[in-house]
Amino acid sequence: MAGTPAFQRANLAMFVGGFATFALLYGTQPMLPLFAASFGVNPASASLTVSAGTAALALALIPASVLADRVGRQPVMKGALALAAVLSICCALVSDFGQLLVLRALLGATLAGLPAAAMAYLGEEVAPNAQGRAMGLYIAGNALGGMSGRVLAALLTEWGSWRVALAVLGVLGVIAAAVFWRRLPPSRHFRPRAASIGRIVRDARDLFADAGLPWLFLTAFLAMGAFIGLYNYLGFRLGDAPFGLSQSAIGAIFLLYVVGTWASAWAGLLADRHGRRNVQWIMVAIMLGGLLLTLSDTLAVIIAGVAVFTFGFFATHSLASGWVGRRAQERRALGAAVYLCCYYLGSSSIGSLSGIAWYDGRWTAVVAILGLCTAAVLGIALRLRRLAPLGPAEGGKG
Repeated sequence: MAGTPAFQRANLAMFVGGFATFALLYGTQPMLPLFAASFGVNPASASLTVSAGTAALALALIPASVLADRVGRQPVMKGALALAAVLSICCALVSDFGQLLVLRALLGATLAGLPAAAMAYLGEEVAPNAQGRAMGLYIAGNALGGMSGRVLAALLTEWGSWRVALAVLGVLGVIAAAVFWRRLPPSRHFRPRAASIGRIVRDARDLFADAGLPWLFLTAFLAMGAFIGLYNYLGFRLGDAPFGLSQSAIGAIFLLYVVGTWASAWAGLLADRHGRRNVQWIMVAIMLGGLLLTLSDTLAVIIAGVAVFTFGFFATHSLASGWVGRRAQERRALGAAVYLCCYYLGSSSIGSLSGIAWYDGRWTAVVAILGLCTAAVLGIALRLRRLAPLGPAEGGKG
C-alpha cells in the first residue's frame, strides 16, 4: 500500500533500477559524432552503438519474461543489473568498432531482465490505487538515468575519452545494482508459472485478442522510435553550423530529461485520478507540438521544443506502460515484455533509419519522419479513448 515502508523501499529500488537501465543503455548517444570521427563510420552506423543494445534487449525481453515467470522477478532483475554493469566496463576496453557493437548488444540482452520483470513486479506487489504513482516513479528513474548517463558521458568524453566515460558508467551501474539488491522488498504475491511453449502461445494469443493491447504495443514502437530518433541526430544538428556547439554543450541538452522525470510521475497521478484514456492523447499532442518547434533556426526555440517533446514522451510512456499492466492481468510479465519489445524495436529501427533521412534532407527530413510517427500515436490515443474498461478493477478509467 502507498506510504508503507515496503512501498517506499520498492519505489527506491525500482527508481534506481530504471535509472541504471537507461544510463547504461543510452550512455553512448552523445558520443555518436565522436564514434563517427574516431572509427571512420557514418552517422547511421555510429547510431548502432545505441541500436545494437536496444535491438538485443528487445529480442531478449520475451525469454527474460518467461524466465521471470518461472524463477521469480527478483533474481532476474538483480542478475540483469549486475551483469550489465560488468559489460559496460568491458566496453571501455575494445580495440575496434565491431567489438564495441558486440559488447553493446550483449549489454542490451543482459539488461532485458529488469524491464521484462519490473512492470510485472509492480503490478503484483503494489496496490491498484498506487500503481500509477509507482509506475510513474519507475519511468522517472528511466528519465533521470537517461539524462545523467548522457550528460556524464558527454562531459567525460570532452575531459578525458569515451573509454573513461564507458568505464565510469559501468562503475555507476555496480553501485546501482548494490542498492537494488539491498532495497527491493521480497515478492509476496508471485506465483511461478510453467514455461511451456503452449502456455506462452495461448497467453500471446489472448494479449493480441484484447481490444486495447495491440494499439498500446504500436504506441510503444512509434513513440520510442520518434524519441530516440530526435535525440540521436540532435547532436549532429547542433554540432553543425550555424550552432557549432561543443561536445559538453550538446551533452547539456540531455539535462532536459529532468522534465521527463517530473512528467512521468505527474502523469501517473493524473491517471489515478482521471483515467489514462482521458490524459494520454493530450500528452501525445504535446509531443507533436514540441517536435514542430525544433524546426526553428533559433537555438532557444529548439531547446524549448525538445523540452516539450521530452515532457510529452515520458508522460505518454508512463501512461501506456501502466495501462498494459492493467489490461494484461495475470499475463503481466508477457504483456510487459511484448510492450517493451515493441518499445525497443522502435528505438532501434526508427532511431537508426532516421539517419538516412538526416543524410538526405538534414533536420527537416528527420522531423518529417518523426512527425508521421507521432501523428500516428495521436490517432491511436484518440481511438483508445473509446476503449471499454475491462471491469471494476479498472474503475472505468483503465
